[in-house]
Amino acid sequence: MAGFVNYVKESFDELKNNVSWPTWAEAQSLTILVAVFSIIFSLAIWGVDTVFSRVIEWYFSLLS
Repeated sequence: MAGFVNYVKESFDELKNNVSWPTWAEAQSLTILVAVFSIIFSLAIWGVDTVFSRVIEWYFSLLS
């Protein structure tokens, strides 16, 4: 158990002293960038899914 406690203490020390954290403005701009690209990517996936589902519906309508 002492090993785990030591691991947690060292992890917090690493985060506090050795990690370079972004500024608040940089974090906000990167969050907006990720949100925009997530929306664009989800719309692209939705479009491809819609096209494929229509193609499959058309294909199966030819078979019946």
